[in-house]
This record gives sequence, structure tokens and C-alpha cells, in this order.
Amino acid sequence: MTAYILNLLVLISVYAILSTTLNFIIGYAGIFSLAHAVFFGIGGYTAALVAMNVTPEFFVAVPFAMAAAAITSLLLALPALRVRGEYFVAASLGLQVLAVTLFSEWKSFTGGIGGVIGIPAVELFGYPVYKPWQFLVMSLICLVIIIVITRTLVHTSFGRSLKAIRDSESAALASGKNITVIKTLSVVLSSSLAAVAGALYAFYMSFINVQSFMLDTSVLVMAMVIIGGTATIMGPLVGAALLMLMPSALTYLSFLPQTEIGSIQQIVYGLAMVLLMIFRPGGIVSAHPGGGK
Repeated sequence: MTAYILNLLVLISVYAILSTTLNFIIGYAGIFSLAHAVFFGIGGYTAALVAMNVTPEFFVAVPFAMAAAAITSLLLALPALRVRGEYFVAASLGLQVLAVTLFSEWKSFTGGIGGVIGIPAVELFGYPVYKPWQFLVMSLICLVIIIVITRTLVHTSFGRSLKAIRDSESAALASGKNITVIKTLSVVLSSSLAAVAGALYAFYMSFINVQSFMLDTSVLVMAMVIIGGTATIMGPLVGAALLMLMPSALTYLSFLPQTEIGSIQQIVYGLAMVLLMIFRPGGIVSAHPGGGK
């Protein structure tokens, strides 16, 4: 039971990193992306290859993973951020679909459908981290650092510019802000930090394949942000914990058909989001229950 709980806590911390980084662009810049799983996957695959072919040292593999995700995000951000709202969502969806195909077919990088196996234990200054409790501590430290980074940025002039763009892009443009550059930097930062979660996931599981980085994952992470509460510190954390605990909770309901747990889970996600949009648009954690920022 202890091992099960530790495993669940590690996965919650990994998805909390993902939801926190997505919240940075959704909550503070008003940019909705359906491609966050792409950068999650790029981080995982890159860290795995560096660990297997160069070194499993955390402070080598993770920067490579972040750089790869940042560069890839430019392919989405530079052309797509010249348009608004739903057009960026469509562009991010296109990237997500393309990435799944590449993850499935680019066997020299991703191992194809079979994935990457035999990923070595991550090392910190030469010491391997392989015990679940050690990995939990490391992932929580990464989560705290990422929260500090995003919260610090939000309270700088860059963060104020992001919120200005979120509230009124036309007004921000009229005030002289370079909207394309600001939005591009926010997407690059969010994507590179999401790669940290991918690296942690790859090292923890010792195996990754395309199934972990599909559209369902992007939708799940977005649901964590929206259900938890956008533009808050605790919202993405609460959302990640709730949606990661839900499958485990559903399995204890004996009257539910166990073979349909996945479908029931999707129904619960959708129902929760609909109810929240009606009764608490700002999410579970929100200073403005009516949905205001």
C-alpha cells in the first residue's frame, strides 16, 4: 500500500507541474493550447535518449529536454500567435496530431509504438535516484521551483503585460506592447518547463511510449487547470490531485463495471467541467466565484 501511495503522489506531482505550466499561458495570457502533451513527450524522449547515450545526470538531461521543447514550441508559437483565440487552439491541435504521428513513426528517436525501454535511473551529482520516496522528494522540489519561477514572472512587468493581453489584446496593442513577442516568450517558457515533467516521468517509469502523450493527455491537463482554477497557485495543484485520484476512487465503487472505468472517467471529467462553468466559472480555487479575474 505504501508503494502504491508513493507512486500516486509522484504522478500527481508530475501532472501538477504540467498543469502549473499550462496555467501560466491559460490563466495569465489567455492562450489555450491543446498541444501541452507534445512538450511533455519531447521532454521525456529527449531526457531518455540523453540518459541512455550520454549521461543520466539530472542537470544534463533536463536542460537538453527543456531546450528541445523550447525550440519545438517556436514552430507553433511564431506562426500561430499572429492570430487570436480559436485559431491558436486549432493550430495547437494540429501540432498535437502531427506530434502523435511523429512519436509513433520516428523509431530512431521514440522507438515507435514500442516506445523507449531501459531508461536508467536519474542521477543527482552522480548518485542514482531510484527509490520512490527519493523520486517524490525530487519531483516536489521541481514543482516548487517551477511554481516560484512562474509566480515571480507573473509579478514582473512581463507578467503584467501578459495579463493586459489576456484582458484586452487590442488595448495592449494600442499601449505599444509587442504582443507577438510577449506571447511567444510565454509559450516557449511554458513548453520548456513542461519538458521537466516529461523528463521526470521518463526517469520514473523507466519506459515511455506515445500513449502517454496523446490528445487525451492534453485535454486532461487542460481539465486540471480549468477545474482547479486558472490564474491561481493552488488551482492547478488541486485539479491535478483530483483528476489523478479519480480513477483510483472509481475502482473502489464495486457497482461500476470495471471494464468501463475509462469511459466513466471521461464522463465525470466532462460533467465536472460543465457544472463548474455553470456554478463556479473561476474553478474550485478562485477568489472570484462568478468567474472574474
